Amino acid sequence: MSVKPSILLIYTGGTIGMIKDYETGALKAFDFDQLLQNIPELQLLDCDIKTSSFETPIDSSNMNPEYWNELCSLIASNYESFQGFVVLHGSDTMSYTASAISFMLENLHKPVIFTGSQLPIGDLRTDAKENLITAIQIAALQKRNRPVVQEVCLYFEYKLYRANRTTKVSSEHFEAFDSPNYPPLITSGVHLMVNQELLFKPSKKSFKVHGNLVTDVLLLKMYPGIPEHLVLGMLAIQEVKGVILETYGSGNTTTATWFIEALKATIKRGIPVVNVTQCIGGGVQMGNYETSIALKKIGVISGGDITSEAAITKMMYLLGQELGPKVFKSVFETPLRGELT
Repeated sequence: MSVKPSILLIYTGGTIGMIKDYETGALKAFDFDQLLQNIPELQLLDCDIKTSSFETPIDSSNMNPEYWNELCSLIASNYESFQGFVVLHGSDTMSYTASAISFMLENLHKPVIFTGSQLPIGDLRTDAKENLITAIQIAALQKRNRPVVQEVCLYFEYKLYRANRTTKVSSEHFEAFDSPNYPPLITSGVHLMVNQELLFKPSKKSFKVHGNLVTDVLLLKMYPGIPEHLVLGMLAIQEVKGVILETYGSGNTTTATWFIEALKATIKRGIPVVNVTQCIGGGVQMGNYETSIALKKIGVISGGDITSEAAITKMMYLLGQELGPKVFKSVFETPLRGELT
């Protein structure tokens, strides 16, 4: 006899949790204790839904690692009681949070699905209901009494993506997210089309939560004519523990002596420098052009086809592991949660 899967719905804040007060026209927070009354369609799903919420829901622009730890604690304390988790989150920083959670939750054997919406749940043309209903349905998918999805994902506008492969690409369209370097895991149409071969296959080791993140990471985006004094000033900040370098194309930068020497000195201080591309699609291939050979020679780490969001959160996670420089480089260039090819 099969038992209905139990899903925990966690509300952190964001547009999806707002409804319109039709008397005033203002948006107000949604009462998730009355979720089934407000969205009766959820009763048609073949699963039991429980709800939880941050004590004070936040706009995702205020999201930070303290909240990431709170979210991980919520999932960890309920891990044995539920078959899946759906996290409602504002779209602006959803890719950052979802990427971070993918690294913080090691050996995850259950789905953690992030979703949100571009319009409030009470709006006439809202995308919130479809995103929410399908995210829960995917979280409840079982095969031989095991969850079909066993990783952190992001569902938006008919597509389920690996969370740490996503980036927000639009503030206007319902298709707000894209995964440029990895195909959708599930596509929602008349039926849910599951791409089984693309799903992450977790280790059989025990579930583990990592809460120690080092946030002193500098994101340095290259642009033509970037001043020497600004770069040197930023790299000289004593509190910087790691640098994400956003370069051109397949990982190219200026070959100016001052710039290469500045990066070299930074690496010699034991500060890892990771090269990621500014391009939406593709990845870093250091050594393809003369403008990236110097970076490779001085020990800059290749981010491959990782997104900036995943690169930043992966660095926070690995800095918290207190690895030596050689091990750090090796581990960063290795896919841990399917975040790079």
